[in-house]
Amino acid sequence: MTAYGKPFIKRFGSGDLLGYSLFQMIETSNIACHFVEGTNDAYIDIFSCKKFNPEDAIDIIKKHFNPKRMQKSFLKRQA
Repeated sequence: MTAYGKPFIKRFGSGDLLGYSLFQMIETSNIACHFVEGTNDAYIDIFSCKKFNPEDAIDIIKKHFNPKRMQKSFLKRQA
């Protein structure tokens, strides 16, 4: 996946909802992330028109964020 331009990152919200949102366009669609400071939750959505191995993405998330637990789902669009 190749980034297209710089990511958009914004810290906003209040109380337990304060956190960062990130949006990165990629050549094949986008990656959106939401990080909630009050709960230490992270929500990461990878949308790509190009096929990719979701396990590769999960390995990268584990390497860089070291989550205590993860829930994951993979949706494959039918052509």
